[in-house]
Formats: sequence, structure tokens, C-alpha cells
Amino acid sequence: MHIAIVGNIGAGKTTLAHKLAHHFNWEVFLEDVDHNPYLKDFYDDMPRWSFHLQVYFLNSRFRQTQRIKEMKAIGKGVIQDRTIYEDAHIFAANLHESGLMIERDYENYLGLFESMISMVDPPDLLLYLKADLPKLIHQIEKRGRDYENNMRIEYLRNLNEHYERWIGNYKAGKLLIVDVSQLDYVSRPEDLGTIIEKIQANLFGLF
Repeated sequence: MHIAIVGNIGAGKTTLAHKLAHHFNWEVFLEDVDHNPYLKDFYDDMPRWSFHLQVYFLNSRFRQTQRIKEMKAIGKGVIQDRTIYEDAHIFAANLHESGLMIERDYENYLGLFESMISMVDPPDLLLYLKADLPKLIHQIEKRGRDYENNMRIEYLRNLNEHYERWIGNYKAGKLLIVDVSQLDYVSRPEDLGTIIEKIQANLFGLF
């Protein structure tokens, strides 16, 4: 099985990915954030570095999808933190619509995405962590990443709108939406248990 966790910056994807991987005893595949050489520059100057950042993420995520395919082929379950679909439908689209990625770069990016996506298998379950802005801002401030200090609230709001639009039209496979705005699956085991029950119901029909 392959569960992909999607959601805005600060929604709690990585934390939940680790907890689910531990619960199911599956492999976890995380987003390559700490080693991304463009991330800090991007937050300092989005128009200058948007294309470079998105191509790096796209390439990294494509390689990850191929490793996930190999893991599934040998019977290993996988929890994935963010997907290749978000790179195009959320982040690149938002940058383009916000005027932070020029048309030429956006079209080039989409061409790369379309070439790759035909070789990507959708997850068995897409788990969308829906979160309001206060939750996102609180989580971002709590983890204290220097390069996120300049992130604008409007940027997060636009991403949320793109997520709602994309999720509303998602047809590639099973979809589970969990509103995490009032959940705390770090401090409250019952919140984590609720999410696990929902996942099992969707994947295995267990209620």
C-alpha cells in the first residue's frame, strides 16, 4: 500500500508521516527540504528563484516515485510526505498565477511535469490534511525554520485555495480529507487514533 499525505506548509504532514509509518511498520518517504539548495533564496526572492526551486522539487519527487514503485513491487508499504501532483497543481500553478513565475518558465515546467507523470502511479490513498491559516502559522512559527521567516500570509492563503480546488477535482484514486485545524496528534493519542481508524476504513474497509 502507498499512502500519500498532502497539505499546505505547516499542516503537519511530516509529523503524521512518521507516526503512521511507525504504526503500520511501513517505509516513510519525506520531502527533500533540508537539502534543497534553492529554498532559502526562494523565500528571499520568489520571482528570481521560483523556476529553479520547482524544477529541483519536481526532479526529486519523480525519483522518489520510482523508489516507491520499487518498494511496492517487493511488498513494502509506503507513507509519502507530499506528492509530485502538488508540485505542479499547487505550487507551480500558484507561483504562475501570482506573477512569481513567468509564462515561459511555467510552460517549460509543465512540459517536464507532463513527461514525467505518465510514469507515475497514483497512491492507494491520498490523505489531505486540511488546515486553517491560524493552525498553519502556529505550526510554522513553532518549528522555527529561518528561511520561512519571510513567508507571507497571502502566500499561505493562496496555497490553501489551490489545495481546495485541486482536492475538489481529484479523481486518481481514493481520497480521505481530515481537518486538522483543531487536532493535535502529537499530544493527544486519541486524535492520532481517529486518523488511523479513518485510514483503515478507507483502505481496508475496517470500521
